[in-house]
Amino acid sequence: MIENSSSSSRTTLYTVLACAGVLLFFYLGISGYGPGRLQSLFEVLYDSWNEETRYEHGPFYPIIIIGLFIYRWKDIRNSVGRGETRGLALVALGILFYLLAHRVIQWRVGMGALPFMLHGAVWYLWGRKTALITAFPIYYIWLSVPLPDVQQATVPMQNLSIKISQSICGLFGVDTIAEGSKISPVDKSWKEFEIAESCSGIRSLMALLMISSAWAYATSGISLAKRALLLLSALPLAIIGNGLRVSSIFLIAHYGSEEFARKTWHDNSGLLLFYPISLISMMALQSLFQGNLPWKKKVVRRQSSDFKTQPSEVSELWNGISFSLASYFVD
Repeated sequence: MIENSSSSSRTTLYTVLACAGVLLFFYLGISGYGPGRLQSLFEVLYDSWNEETRYEHGPFYPIIIIGLFIYRWKDIRNSVGRGETRGLALVALGILFYLLAHRVIQWRVGMGALPFMLHGAVWYLWGRKTALITAFPIYYIWLSVPLPDVQQATVPMQNLSIKISQSICGLFGVDTIAEGSKISPVDKSWKEFEIAESCSGIRSLMALLMISSAWAYATSGISLAKRALLLLSALPLAIIGNGLRVSSIFLIAHYGSEEFARKTWHDNSGLLLFYPISLISMMALQSLFQGNLPWKKKVVRRQSSDFKTQPSEVSELWNGISFSLASYFVD
């Protein structure tokens, strides 16, 4: 019996290594994309994480995906069971998308095929329960693919940033005039600023979506609807946070040093102001949804040791795929 178990484990290990080798060959060894069709899918994806696509945060995706697997590792290990051949249907679907991507030279379709193959392989090797638990970390790969034509949202985001910053400045006694993307004070106390595309908030929104989707998945004790709200909170937080950041530049230029506001504070206000405010707001929203309010009396409920509430398989699957889809298409 022990020998059979050991043999089965070795067979599974060899199968995993073989699958990993095949995927690396097709995604890293075969070119056909990018300039001159000389790049592989992974190379094109890595090059797409740049300032033009507003995805400079792209290299963090592999780190977060690994972290999500570590976060659920105990559940994953305990869920391993007999593999099911139905997982091969997902593998076949992924292969079909891969071939289609290579035919029409659409690298995003090729990257979109990868989660289907990975998810199907997990289902085939370790069963449906393991496939359900690992669904979100696997389909999270979709979020790492930059949205096409995201630059089209730059102008509306610029306009929102201008309006919010003007309103905030007005509250502090600084009246401004907006001419297109340029902002200048009414009293001409400092030179005009231009809200460039890089200051529109698109980059911050994409980064917050990366964070909020993983955050919503990892948050326990709240319903699926509240998790969706926590995920979607990235949009208003990005707009408001960017408005606060831009207005702070104007206020510092008006009441402090224009040179400091135009250079030092402009270059560092994102890390020093935008992200701390956004993350603290997200934490407060999570506490609100979980009922962890400072004025609310906590009630400790004891639960029998032989009874544990487990999420349903349907809930696991929905959590895994719905957050990925919502994050990808929310913009």
